[in-house]
Amino acid sequence: MGMSEFDYIIVGAGSAGCVLAHRLTEGNRYTVLLLEAGGTERRFWLQVPIGYGKSFYDPRVNWMYRTEAEPALAGRAGYWPRGKVLGGSSSINAMVFIRGQHEDFDDWRALGNPGWGWADVLPYFRKLEDSARGPDAWRGRGGPLAVADVTRDLHPLCMAFLRAGMEIGLPRNTDFNGAVQEGIGCYEITVRDGRRMSTARAYLRPAMTRANLRVETGAHATRILFEGTRATGIAYVRDGAACTARAGREVILCAGAVNSPQLLQLSGIGPAAHLRSLGLPVLRDSPDVGHHLQDHLCIDYLYRSRVPTLNDVLRPWHGKLWAGLRYLAARRGPLALSVNQGGGFVRSRSDLARPNIQLYFSPLSYTRAPAGERPLMSPDPFPGFLLSAQPLRPTSRGHVQIRSIDPFDPPRIVPNSLATEHDVEEMIEGAMLLRKLAAAPSLAGVIDDELSPGRAVTAREQLTEDIRQRSSTVFHPVGTCRMGPDSRHSVVDPDLKVHGVNALRVVDASIFPALTSGNTNAPVIMVAEKGADLILDDARGAPP
Repeated sequence: MGMSEFDYIIVGAGSAGCVLAHRLTEGNRYTVLLLEAGGTERRFWLQVPIGYGKSFYDPRVNWMYRTEAEPALAGRAGYWPRGKVLGGSSSINAMVFIRGQHEDFDDWRALGNPGWGWADVLPYFRKLEDSARGPDAWRGRGGPLAVADVTRDLHPLCMAFLRAGMEIGLPRNTDFNGAVQEGIGCYEITVRDGRRMSTARAYLRPAMTRANLRVETGAHATRILFEGTRATGIAYVRDGAACTARAGREVILCAGAVNSPQLLQLSGIGPAAHLRSLGLPVLRDSPDVGHHLQDHLCIDYLYRSRVPTLNDVLRPWHGKLWAGLRYLAARRGPLALSVNQGGGFVRSRSDLARPNIQLYFSPLSYTRAPAGERPLMSPDPFPGFLLSAQPLRPTSRGHVQIRSIDPFDPPRIVPNSLATEHDVEEMIEGAMLLRKLAAAPSLAGVIDDELSPGRAVTAREQLTEDIRQRSSTVFHPVGTCRMGPDSRHSVVDPDLKVHGVNALRVVDASIFPALTSGNTNAPVIMVAEKGADLILDDARGAPP
């Protein structure tokens, strides 16, 4: 049994863990052990932006979780890919960079979390990014994470989508991460020089040259070690061997919205009755651990096009060859992009104070996906495209809980999708908005037919049934270790310290007190940047 001692142990080298490893080892003052259950991100298809289709079902880099059957989704079990690799989900995601609405963070603050309002977090958003739009009041320049405007490389059909949006009265927005989020436009993505910019590439690789950082891959954390109520280390399994490591200062969980609550529960922190039912000793009855799960649900409408789409490029062998050669020669072209190219943030009703629906436009389609494949590189054999709508702030709440004391047993995931009338209503409004967009002259002119759900589906009951049959997550789970002032209704305090124990923090998507309005990767990186400052301030003995 190997034993080693560090100042800090970080569990999970994902979107947050890589940031912390970088920041806590700056200046060579503290020693850090970073544990990651997966392996290296230096794989060809993890570097090529569109290659995330290849990692979608790859157990070597992906936890490949399944949810419990969802009553409101026609009894379907959802598929939840999560990164099991350096960079975590930032190594396998679709790379869309969205901060969220300013009000999201003011809401966090209003829930009893001082220091987390928009004015407090904007400096961290600016600090983390290297954007060609910065530096200005909104955007940052020179930070670790490259955020690219890829408008010049987008498929020409994106322009038809943007024109259609303006035809139905949606404002054009050239920067969703600027002064306002509302409007339609093109997504920025986390790439540099045609290669994916995961947090492993942006933060971890530069830090791995430092003598005070040790990274262990293939290291599966099994339990947090305690002396009394103080976290003192981590037990983990590596290459079949049981190992322990000690943390002189703090243990920091960055294992994400599924695995952070799992590890807390395995360590005796969670809903006491559930832990006792599995025979686990209860260190701390913390009812919210694993609860308050929130996620974004999305519906796609599939259209056959009269004009060429990316399907025509990526389907035939010669098209794949051309795209591949162009990518290898110039790091440009479709392989250097995400398929989520256009989109926007809109209000489905005029009486709303801020956008409640996110739109996506993808200039390709894949209807006949073989089981266990997401064939972004082998789309449909006809020209097609997708319009998608996703309500931004669902009111349904689910949970994650361990099903046994075996740390290798995936936890039970119960999203509880569409549990509220509000969420069903907003999905229907989103679907109707897609139809309105498709009927606008610029898109109507290029649409040959609506293949899914099909033009016959018009009545409210039919739209609802289609949503139950086809809608799916866009992989933004948060909230399972939520931040708040009251230990009965939250898991960590506004300093991200776990209530009721010492020397233990959670820094990842699980601490979100409320889901942000859009893709979650950028806010997770922001949370980690701010979390690093909170940890370092404590270490220096600075006043909070």
